[in-house]
Amino acid sequence: MKKLINLFDFKQKVDYKIEVLSGLTVALALIPESIAFSFIAGLSPLTGLYASFVMALVTSIFGGRPGMISGATGAVAVVLVSLSMEFGVEYIFAAVILAGLLQAAAGLLKLGKLMRLVPHPVIFGFVNGLAIIIFMSQLDQFKDASGAWLTGSNLFIILGLVVLTMLIIWLLPKLTRAVPASLVAILVVFAIVYFGDITTNTVGDLASISGGFPPFHIPDFPFTFEAFLIILPYSAIIAGVGLIESLLTLNIVDEITETRGNGNREAIAQGSANIISGFFSGMGGCAMLGQSLINISNGARARLSGIVAAVALLAFIMFGSGIIEQMPMAALTGLMIMVAIGTFEWASLKTFRRMPKSDVLVMVLVTLVTIILHNLALAVLVGVIIAALVFAWDNAKRIRARKRVDENGAKHYEIYGPLFFGSTTVFADKFDVMNDPQEIIIDFKESRVVDMSAIEALNKITERYQKVNKKVYLQNLTTDSKALLVKADKLIEVNIL
Repeated sequence: MKKLINLFDFKQKVDYKIEVLSGLTVALALIPESIAFSFIAGLSPLTGLYASFVMALVTSIFGGRPGMISGATGAVAVVLVSLSMEFGVEYIFAAVILAGLLQAAAGLLKLGKLMRLVPHPVIFGFVNGLAIIIFMSQLDQFKDASGAWLTGSNLFIILGLVVLTMLIIWLLPKLTRAVPASLVAILVVFAIVYFGDITTNTVGDLASISGGFPPFHIPDFPFTFEAFLIILPYSAIIAGVGLIESLLTLNIVDEITETRGNGNREAIAQGSANIISGFFSGMGGCAMLGQSLINISNGARARLSGIVAAVALLAFIMFGSGIIEQMPMAALTGLMIMVAIGTFEWASLKTFRRMPKSDVLVMVLVTLVTIILHNLALAVLVGVIIAALVFAWDNAKRIRARKRVDENGAKHYEIYGPLFFGSTTVFADKFDVMNDPQEIIIDFKESRVVDMSAIEALNKITERYQKVNKKVYLQNLTTDSKALLVKADKLIEVNIL
């Protein structure tokens, strides 16, 4: 039965049934990844599960993007490995709290708008790389304890169950959308394995998820300047990685749902969640693209689904561990493979012949860095830097100068294209100082002075003409270009018409 409500400040239609069922599905999908990420960081499984509970709950209630799911993530886990091995779990809790404070500060300073600087090819590369990582991480389910590939009946059983899961997720929406296809697939495969007494890997083979409510715990951390300096680099990286992944995920969900989230509010919520996670024995985390896409593809659009996912996860830990540990990993593997297929931007493959080669290079490079290093934040930063350099190079080549001599004998240089650090050399080559008349007018009607390098270029060209007793005038400067030159009036002497 559908009911319409307004949840918090987001006025939208909410289907209770879809939200609750999707939340249950997401909770099941959170379990194996939370455990795996705990192992990566060298921590107990409950540390990751508690983190996913806190992150999902806090960001679902207070975050800037309804329907987006947060939890313990691999990117954060990788950062914590060395800190965990050298100083122990108490330092991790302290580092996560400090990272949360940094993220909340970024939100309060409204730094979320910086995500506008991420070009579309970088987002394509990020999404494609993450999709490939999600797919590759599922291949471990087709290996035995020694790392060798399964053979014989063991292989056919898990392969059959994975394919069945994928078929249900693919076919059921074509028949009905009354219930999330992913949840039906999990329940069907679980029933087949349980009642058919089929031997296959289960969640319990990873680790026990049995536990209580996350215990409140002030980190046993020496509050000294030396200890602060130890955790500060880790906290800064966690904060940066978490914000980049969360805000990129927010942008992707925005595109899918054709709505707009609030990046600054999400940053504050992510920071608050990490602070609470550190005090409640969690390893921290950030937004999870895979689980968010599961939620969105199920039809969930409101905060309720994330709240249900968090509460259900805690209920599984406290009361339902015996049942959940019997859930076949094949069902969750099939679900995550479908997530990987749905995450990959297949349309990006069609752009190879249609997009500029520089954009294709950026997209491929970000994908490769994501896959090889498993560091999504670094991949995005590399992509943004390369895209910025390519943009600067392309604009540096576009500066032009049309030349004419007026009736008074003054020579005009009409400049086209921005004058900035990348174009100053080409700009300087446009002038014929020795053969020009006594008066030179540089017209910026179709150009603008952008930075300090541009000011210095104007200063140098003025000095070159002054040495041969010729005078330079600048004409049609934009308001911001004039302001820039006025601020630098002690560094440069120019005549502005």
